[in-house]
Amino acid sequence: MNSVAATNGILLFLPKTFDIVWSLIILAIVAAFFYKFFLPKFQAVFDERASKIEGGIENAKKAQQQADEARRKYDDQLSTARVEASKIRDDARAEASHIIADARARADAEASQITASAQRSIDSQHKQALVKLRGEVGTLAAALAGKILGSKLQDDAVQSQMVDGLLDELSDDRQ
Repeated sequence: MNSVAATNGILLFLPKTFDIVWSLIILAIVAAFFYKFFLPKFQAVFDERASKIEGGIENAKKAQQQADEARRKYDDQLSTARVEASKIRDDARAEASHIIADARARADAEASQITASAQRSIDSQHKQALVKLRGEVGTLAAALAGKILGSKLQDDAVQSQMVDGLLDELSDDRQ
């Protein structure tokens, strides 16, 4: 009896054949329904997510390329700006040198003009002094000659001629 009871006990856990068949038929219907309706929707969602991810990666790559290109342009512009700044600085230094040279040349020219003007003024004053000195020497010489001769020279022309002769003799002796 043990063996019959043991065999009946195991049969309690095993389903009947018709239950297995109907379960397989329902499982096939559910699988077909799932395959026809749910699987395409899942696949569409998965494909959409995959395309978004791939699109995001592509967008990130494009953005990275644009950023790299913008960086290169910025670096190029920066180096160009540095070169231009250096050129402007050099031009400014050269222009400053020219301005300084022009100012020195003008100052030298003005100094030369002032010196020449001063020299002309000195020459003019020297000539005036000589004329005045000749007049005074002539007057003194006429007075001296009058004292020596004992009489006053009356004629201005004779007096002037005598003074000029005396001065000519003095200037000839100096040379």
